[in-house]
Amino acid sequence: MWQADSTHWLLADGSDVEILNLVDDHSRFCLASTAFRTVKAADALQTFFAAAESFGYPAKFLSDNAAVFSGKSRRGRVALESELDRLGVVSLHSTPYHPQTCGKVERFHQTIKVFLARQAPAESIAHLQLQLDLFRDRYNQQRPHRSLDGRTPFQAFNARIKASPSQPGLTVQYRIRRDVVDATGTVTLRFMSQLRHIYVGRAHKREPVVLFIAGAHIRICTDDGLPIRELVMDPNRIYQRMTPPRLVANQLGQRSTQT
Repeated sequence: MWQADSTHWLLADGSDVEILNLVDDHSRFCLASTAFRTVKAADALQTFFAAAESFGYPAKFLSDNAAVFSGKSRRGRVALESELDRLGVVSLHSTPYHPQTCGKVERFHQTIKVFLARQAPAESIAHLQLQLDLFRDRYNQQRPHRSLDGRTPFQAFNARIKASPSQPGLTVQYRIRRDVVDATGTVTLRFMSQLRHIYVGRAHKREPVVLFIAGAHIRICTDDGLPIRELVMDPNRIYQRMTPPRLVANQLGQRSTQT
């Protein structure tokens, strides 16, 4: 099981930034520690996939109820939850106002802040990331951990066989793309060397969106992670329509002809 949470830090100029941390529940091994101006849904998902690419997928994923992790407050599921469902990773959330549930990552926040407080104040996100990378290397591989009987997190992490998701073997290449819905309620995506038009609805025109692409499987979400549309691309169609809005296809065809 992995634990995930973000915490705040200040740069040298006093501006507030966020650090997203992922730790392994058993070994306290730091899987990721990444600085962002503000952690958004796409950032949380991209950090998860980057960690999974290096260490494999966990069986469970535990977080608090922050908007990038949970859509419960909006009676839905955010992008990260949807992807965990697809992968067979059990998604767990702490009880509201009970940080002890995610106590290991919360404790990790404290440890990393003690280290950062001893460094020169970071001048930028990139500078802070260098400090985080240095800390992560020392924490994982050099610093004995009292709760691990003096072993390092790296030693504890590699000492046992890991649990895996209920749907193992999903190794489809994953990428994220940002776009803005056009006036016809459509976004475009290059798939199998052709530009495809995906209809999401006129209600979303001019709205920034994030596309989460896993092979032919596409999820389209708002910038804060709320799902708009999910589909499997049909390689035989240029226009990936919902219940067919012929008017939209015609308009897109006219626009393509004009351009």
